[in-house]
Amino acid sequence: MPLFTPNYPFSETGFPALLSTPERTGALSRYTGRGVVMAFVDSGFYPHPDLEGRILVHADASTNHVIEQKSNFTVSDLSWHGQMTSVIAAGDGRASGGKYRGIASAARLVLVKVSTPKGQIKERDILRGLRWLLDTHRRFQVRVVNISVGGDFASADPDHPLHRAIRKLTEAGLNVVVAAGNRYTDYVLPPASAADALTVGGINDHNSRDITLWTLYHHNYGRVYDGSRKPDILAPANWIASPILPESPTAREVRWLAPLLETSDEARILHLLKRGYRDLGLPRDAALNADENTYALLQQRIHAHKIVDAHHQHVDGTSVAAPIVASVIAQMLEANPRLTPRQIRAILTETAMRLPNVPPEKQGSGVLNAAAAVMVAAGLS
Repeated sequence: MPLFTPNYPFSETGFPALLSTPERTGALSRYTGRGVVMAFVDSGFYPHPDLEGRILVHADASTNHVIEQKSNFTVSDLSWHGQMTSVIAAGDGRASGGKYRGIASAARLVLVKVSTPKGQIKERDILRGLRWLLDTHRRFQVRVVNISVGGDFASADPDHPLHRAIRKLTEAGLNVVVAAGNRYTDYVLPPASAADALTVGGINDHNSRDITLWTLYHHNYGRVYDGSRKPDILAPANWIASPILPESPTAREVRWLAPLLETSDEARILHLLKRGYRDLGLPRDAALNADENTYALLQQRIHAHKIVDAHHQHVDGTSVAAPIVASVIAQMLEANPRLTPRQIRAILTETAMRLPNVPPEKQGSGVLNAAAAVMVAAGLS
């Protein structure tokens, strides 16, 4: 047994093992979103190896003039969030030997950055990104839009600019998936409050496929301007494997911390500390003469970084639940490209599974049933 442990539940999966999104959702492996283009509206992005060859364009909508780039786009600390959402949905798993591939691992991608140069995300920037999609979606053949960012203030105005933009995208045949938010308030913010959005809340599945263990995540919920309730559907929002941003300070630390989860050999541990103490921020003496205090500090770092392996950490939030739903929609469209947003919403909500003892207003139609939704979609083709 290794001396160091991760901080995610692993009673069912064994030690150490984190379920992939296909495993925890029961998604069908024969569908991969092939032929479907997904757009991600987020704070920033990184051209991760798991997406190699499938990024059609990166659109920087953070200033008044949207800049389209095929490659070599600017990477910053904010890039991790968009990297997270896009890779969770559509990564091919090459960085994990296929273990942590996305449900839509063959989909092609349009990446839309909406954070300001100062790192803020404002409604006007989200709106600029959505308007760019309205203008360009036919050129890139976008069918699914994932929005894992939120606006500034609650609004019951059906003509709020973000509500109107999502209505227009939906009328144009795009499936718009939006994260509900994580504050457990009894209201949702634009764009999640758009009646036409498929708004996604979350569950904590406790890293288990045993439905009796599943509990509700602390997502936002509430009634919106047309009288409907949000969220529309739930998806896993805890313990989700996500790539660590390459070349970041976290990546440099994890390079040395991750191997500690794989060994109980103290000589091996001391060898790692001797080589990596600078990246770990340790005094050289503490690395060469590691004691219980040093081990306790290393264990704290492993937990703080939520390490899964040398390239992945686990993440949580409706920001990751939404792309899981979006990736299943890509599978549905692969199985039946003629489906409309209205049909897809109906299939997803009618096949969802209710959580017992959870009020309907907090769970919408229930938990995503990935396999059932795709099978129904395929049956309508």
